Amino acid sequence: MSEATENLRNIAIIAHVDHGKTTLVDAMLRGAGTFRLNEQVQTRVMDSNDLERERGITILAKNTSIQYGKARVNIVDTPGHADFGGEVERVLKMVDGVLLIVDAFDGPMPQTRFVLHKAMDLGLKVCVVINKVDRPDSRPEEVLDLVLDLFIELDASEDQLDFPVVYASAREGYAVKDIADLPEDGKGTMLPLLDMILEEVPAPKGDVDAPLQMLISNIDYDAYVGRIAIGRIERGVIEAGQQVAICKMGEEGFSRGKVVKLMRFEGLSRVPVERAEVGEIVCVAGISGCEIGETFCRIDTPEPLDFVQIDEPTIAMTFSVNDSPLAGREGKYLTSRHLRDRLFREMEKNVSMLLAETDSPDAFVVKGRGELSLSILIETMRREGYEVQVSKPQVILKEVDGQKMEPVEELYIDVPEEYVGTVIEKLGSRKAEMTAMQPPRRGYTRMIFTIPSRGLIGYRSEFLTDTKGNGIMNSVIKDFEPWKGEIDTRSAGVLVATESGEAVTYGLHAAQERGELFISAGTPVYEGMVVGRTTKSDDISVNVCKKKHVTNMRASGSDDALRLVTPTQFSLEQFLEFVADDELIEVTPQSIRLRKQILNTDQRAKQRSRRKLSVEE
Repeated sequence: MSEATENLRNIAIIAHVDHGKTTLVDAMLRGAGTFRLNEQVQTRVMDSNDLERERGITILAKNTSIQYGKARVNIVDTPGHADFGGEVERVLKMVDGVLLIVDAFDGPMPQTRFVLHKAMDLGLKVCVVINKVDRPDSRPEEVLDLVLDLFIELDASEDQLDFPVVYASAREGYAVKDIADLPEDGKGTMLPLLDMILEEVPAPKGDVDAPLQMLISNIDYDAYVGRIAIGRIERGVIEAGQQVAICKMGEEGFSRGKVVKLMRFEGLSRVPVERAEVGEIVCVAGISGCEIGETFCRIDTPEPLDFVQIDEPTIAMTFSVNDSPLAGREGKYLTSRHLRDRLFREMEKNVSMLLAETDSPDAFVVKGRGELSLSILIETMRREGYEVQVSKPQVILKEVDGQKMEPVEELYIDVPEEYVGTVIEKLGSRKAEMTAMQPPRRGYTRMIFTIPSRGLIGYRSEFLTDTKGNGIMNSVIKDFEPWKGEIDTRSAGVLVATESGEAVTYGLHAAQERGELFISAGTPVYEGMVVGRTTKSDDISVNVCKKKHVTNMRASGSDDALRLVTPTQFSLEQFLEFVADDELIEVTPQSIRLRKQILNTDQRAKQRSRRKLSVEE
């Protein structure tokens, strides 16, 4: 092992969503002197794309590094949401240890269990950081006991149970090894955390003299150098200008490529280097067509490495070409070729998603971990200029020994005591089973349920309404279990436009007496477009384009007396929860609309009649 490898550490930051991973990376970068004293740096600097900053969550795993004394620490910031678990699974192959961040009040949550289990399976060194100890309601000693219980539940070995701990406030920028040493003035440094990394996380192992093996764990793009492969050198050395073999486990033969540019991470930048040794995490530019899970090898020794087993998707949605009467007015990419190319490009860098083609050349089935991961893809596409129609999310079923199985999730609910009864009642109708209920703490009761994934579709907005915005829910995929029976997730009907044109005040005023509107006056509509919802179970046809008959007896200004209620504006996620089986969501760069799959009113009525006859028979 060379001196450079001995002074190298590779770590990943893992935790449940909103436990402070990205803020902790900020504090580590500052604590190691990465930024100048007078440099203005935005918070959550690793959340680099617009969607991450808007939503306050990490979506993509990203790399950075810090220099601390003689040592260089490569850091991978990972997402905390269960829907992006594939991002966590693949980057764990690049590191030798993890920092497990746990909120000093919340304690271990569903995703904490998931990411810790993955890290322990790979034999990584786990260091625990109890974060947010500056919260007035923090309970660090109690949370540490809960973390220990979690290690025991996951069958940790004696070595794993002897994990190092620091107590930190990432927001204030300090860490301490002993809870008694917490600074009273809230000021301190991150040096105890950095010292723990150097002392506890092992240096990378590997033979520097052996033939090259570099496993690709991430893919990036650059407008100047094109496709960039990011991965860790498992053995040997890689050099700029070197010819490499690109091979994949389970496949014979290999293709060739040339390392046009070799880079490594320093702070927030990529810095060109001429050579990198075993253990380094590097970026290789100039090799088009390489994919995540492939191995760069020496030409005369093509020996691919195993890639991590990614958990299978649980939710599927159909993406199709927009064929509504308003198609093509706002988007730039409209055709099936555009849609197909974009989805295949997504599959190359998102290993937790799968793409299946259908009998129709204009429709594709995208499978992912959850609604959020699919909605992020849709939102990204619409910002890039795509127009697309998507169906209601459906759970992916599988058959085991002739029995139909469905994905089941572990659901954590934290609600004020007065809403406990309402939540239990609503979840009971969605086939949820309570497995634990903890006594109230500071007015909040925690309940743990097992629930079919399809039972959660459409529940989040209902949950926020029932708890008046005071409830918190988190879930993670648990397993596949036998089919639980039918679940009715939407009982309300919708208001459907019967004519195409522009919505007017007179027509909307008549329609709002029958339900809650989604649109305002002046909005373009078409026959079959959903313009509102009703409390009745059946759909209601309305003509929102209807104008008042003009007569010579009408008083001047009589239309001014018509008052419209402010329409309800749904986000993309709310539409994904609300949409029914016979509806589609039309997504364009400027608009999100809900529509019936069959636009013609008469044809929908005939189909309803045929369905009723078949049920009666």
